[in-house]
Order: sequence, then C-alpha cells, then structure tokens
Amino acid sequence: METTDDFVLGGRLKLLQPVKGHRAGHDAILLAAAASFAQHAIDLGAGVGTAGLALLARGAAERVTLVEIDPALAALAKENAKRNGFEGRTEIVTADALKLARKGGADRPAAASADLVLMNPPFNDPSRKNLSPDHARRRAHSAADTDLELWIGAAERLLMANGRLVFIHRPESAGAILAALKGLFGATEIIPIFPREDAPAIRLIVRAIKGRRTPPVLLRGIVLNDANNQPSDAASKILHDAGPLSPA
Repeated sequence: METTDDFVLGGRLKLLQPVKGHRAGHDAILLAAAASFAQHAIDLGAGVGTAGLALLARGAAERVTLVEIDPALAALAKENAKRNGFEGRTEIVTADALKLARKGGADRPAAASADLVLMNPPFNDPSRKNLSPDHARRRAHSAADTDLELWIGAAERLLMANGRLVFIHRPESAGAILAALKGLFGATEIIPIFPREDAPAIRLIVRAIKGRRTPPVLLRGIVLNDANNQPSDAASKILHDAGPLSPA
C-alpha cells in the first residue's frame, strides 16, 4: 500500500496513511478532543488509529484498543502506535467491530472492559449520498442510518457501567441517533460542528453515558473557520494545540 507520512496535532502525532482510500481528517481529532480521561478506551473502526492515538498524544487515556476490520489499515495502526512511542499502551485488533462481545466475534476486547468507547461509524446513507468508487473509502464511510443501532449496541456491550460513548455523525441523522441511544444511553450531549458561523452544521459530536436516563441536551457548537476562511481560534486550539473540544 502506497502511504504518506503526515503530522497532526501540531506535530504531536505522526501518521502513516494510504494515499488512496480512507484517510484521517478533522473528524478523528475532534472526536478525541471531545473525550475526558479514560483508563481503557476502545476506538471502533479505528482506521490507521488516528482518534485512539490522539487520545494518548493528548494525555487523555492510559491505554487504548484500536479495532479495525481492514487488515491493511490495522497494520498501519500498529506501525503508527509504534512510531509514536505508544506500542506498550496500545492493542490492535483486526475484527468486525459490530461482532465484538458476541458469539462468533473476536475474543477481545471483552464485554464491559472499557470506560470509554470512541467511534466514527460509517455515516453516508446510500439512500441519500453518492458513494465513493474506492472500495476502502466506501466501506469506511457508507452505511444506512439503521446500522447506527448496531454500532451503538456494540459500544454498549464493551462499556462498563456508567461508561462513556463519544462518536461523530451527520446532523441529518439526529433523529436516528437519539432513537438508537434510547434505552441504552442517557445524559446525551450533542455538540454541532459548523464550517463557518453563517453555515449549517456539518457534523455532530455526541457524548452519552451507559445506563443513564437523563434527557439529551444541545450544547454550544464549534466553528471551524472564520469569515476569511482561516481556522478559528477555537479550531486551532483543538486541531493544532491539542486542546479539549469543550470541558469534558
């Protein structure tokens, strides 16, 4: 696989990524920035490990398990953990995230073994989006809204009581998100991500706690670019300076 050698988080994290297909972007960094400290975090659909390794680079996790179904991406995640000095605090599992803690799934990570699950599930619903012709990119980004229940169910099985789920999705799936969380998670916080102050949101960061029944709340969002299309101060603090997305 042809790769590029990239730096994110202001050079705090070095990533080997495929030239074509699924590549890390702002989503993974925003996802990691939205999480508070964890003893054991699991990154579902980890790709080359960006979100999980960003947790370690930010000092926001003691250890991380990266779960990725694509063997080539999982191999890059393993190499990225090693070259950033996190090899001893990172486990890479090549498996279908949706089968974890179920019969026929991978033996690890085990049920109720994490206090944090991060995930960037595929969120381009084929019924609404044109799909990428690249197979790896299509698998990483495309799934029906109904599949979100499967991802949230997997996270619930892996989390211990009062464990925290943090994921990123599209605003048009807000209804499906709340429906999928119902009965499993509560105290849900929704944080919109805006490309500019005068534009609609392009992403939602969702944080929820296993077993809670507290109603959801909509928090103040993050604007990525200013009126001159330059990174906003808030975005720079998160993406370059490794600051938190909000007090978490």
